[in-house]
Amino acid sequence: MTIDYYVPDRVKKSISAFSDSEPKRPVKTTGQPVLEVRGLKKKIRRKWIIHEVGFEVYKGEIFGFLGPNGSGKTTTIRMLVDLIKPTEGEILIGGHSVTRHPEKALAEVGCIVENPEMYPYLTGWENLEHFARMLRGVDAERISEVVNIVRLEDRIHDKVRTYSLGMRQRLGIAQALLGRPKLLILDEPTNGLDPKGIKELREFIRMLSDSGLSLFISSHLLSEIQLMCDRVAIINDGRVLSVGRVDELVAQAGTYVLWMTDSQEETRRILAAHRDVRLYAEGEYTMDDSALVHLPGAIVSSMREELVPELVVKLIAEGIDIAAVQRVAPTLEELFLQLTEDGKE
Repeated sequence: MTIDYYVPDRVKKSISAFSDSEPKRPVKTTGQPVLEVRGLKKKIRRKWIIHEVGFEVYKGEIFGFLGPNGSGKTTTIRMLVDLIKPTEGEILIGGHSVTRHPEKALAEVGCIVENPEMYPYLTGWENLEHFARMLRGVDAERISEVVNIVRLEDRIHDKVRTYSLGMRQRLGIAQALLGRPKLLILDEPTNGLDPKGIKELREFIRMLSDSGLSLFISSHLLSEIQLMCDRVAIINDGRVLSVGRVDELVAQAGTYVLWMTDSQEETRRILAAHRDVRLYAEGEYTMDDSALVHLPGAIVSSMREELVPELVVKLIAEGIDIAAVQRVAPTLEELFLQLTEDGKE
């Protein structure tokens, strides 16, 4: 959630502006996509479970695939890596068709579907050696490289059964990186991790993206996708509801403006008289109630941002003392609820 305050010069009470959002990362969506999905469909026992799924992932991009459990995320991922065949549609990885040229396409991919599977009685190094034998051109030097990338140098020669869940996740990523992929697919990578482990994974994923690797990350944790990803596809019941930059999608959900004055009834009357202002009764908005904790009883409205200074001046002219005017940007979760409840595409 992003919260800003509009504070007129004449307002006596000083309120500091703040925001808990992170700086925007530049997103490149030009050139040849690393992953391109076109019209993907899947039918099982005469029932369509994936409907016309389509999106692109570009070089160095962290792309989120967001949806509740059972929405079709893992089924889609299994089609991306040729574990199951699509009924219709096309998947291109590095320009190669997964259906027609699976060896060329999958040579560009590292993937962890659900949980990373390792041999607990072997060391981390021995596990990586085992997987390296299945790949061409992966030697001890490459194993050392990926160990350094995932920062497991101090524990790589310990038995995997002694690893924490976060360490096992990093070892799984090391295994997925052995073949020098251009695309890394992670299915629910934060499952089971504690807050510290999630934060470390998020930083690690950004480091991989900065190196030029493209990442496709599925999750049902909306807050993590919002913090981690550049763009996101929202999926529900096997249908992609929306695709776009996280900040752009959040903006679609609408921005609320909260008002606190010394005369709430008169303020509501003035706001209601403006044709471009919508006022909300309690329960009509999808905003997180935590935004109202510090402004209990605030008037909740929505409007174009350029109207706010005009209305502030009008209220002051009417002799109303303004304590706070607060803009609250919705979260990705609120957008998701809107899309799934309204059935929008």
